[in-house]
Amino acid sequence: MFDILLSPDAWASLATLTVLEVVLGVDNLIFLSIVAGRLPVHQQKLGRRLGLIAAVVTRLGLLASAAWVVTLTDPVFVLEDFAVSWRDLLLLGGGLFLLAKSTLEIHESVEGDPEEDLGVAKTTKSMLAMVVLQIAVIDIVFSFDSVMTAVGMSDHFEIMATAVVIAVIVMIFAAEPVSAFVEAHPTVKMLALSFLILIGVSLIADGLHFHIPKGYLYFAVAFSVGVEALNLWASRRRAARAGEAPER
Repeated sequence: MFDILLSPDAWASLATLTVLEVVLGVDNLIFLSIVAGRLPVHQQKLGRRLGLIAAVVTRLGLLASAAWVVTLTDPVFVLEDFAVSWRDLLLLGGGLFLLAKSTLEIHESVEGDPEEDLGVAKTTKSMLAMVVLQIAVIDIVFSFDSVMTAVGMSDHFEIMATAVVIAVIVMIFAAEPVSAFVEAHPTVKMLALSFLILIGVSLIADGLHFHIPKGYLYFAVAFSVGVEALNLWASRRRAARAGEAPER
């Protein structure tokens, strides 16, 4: 253990893995912020914290069973020339879940929740449990490729586990401002849901063995964020000018 702490290669691996986990955790953070926003206001913070705890447990569990995770890429059955592994099924299921969940969230944000209009309300405990369960399940999908990458970059579980914990700590501090910003700007929420649809399509494509380079996805996300940032800046400028205009 102490030999690892004195190794420059170990520190380099830790830094690289930490950055990787933080970057790959952005989509999970967006999903967490949106899903937790469905909870009552007084439970949203608790829902985010429990979701992040579930993410830590999930990722550490996958890292601890890395030898088993690697076997998930082995074919389970073959359809003509198409070999299907557990990884493919996991990505397909996760991608379809993201598409369905994002579409439902867009519908409820724009059209409203018909169950709420009819006065049908779920108990807060069941809602909280459902939110945490959804976050834990989707984190398995989001974490799979990052865990595979981490296993390929380091042979030490201590380094991989430390990187995961540091990344989740960063997410804990980022969760509150990100959630507040998303909830305060409906257009940003729509954009975030569109990102999740894009990620869902990417997961389905990977599950079908059609690899979409992540650079294309990140460019689309970055460009859209830049356009929305300009829109928000222009909106604030217009509001400021309107406030400074003299009354007639």
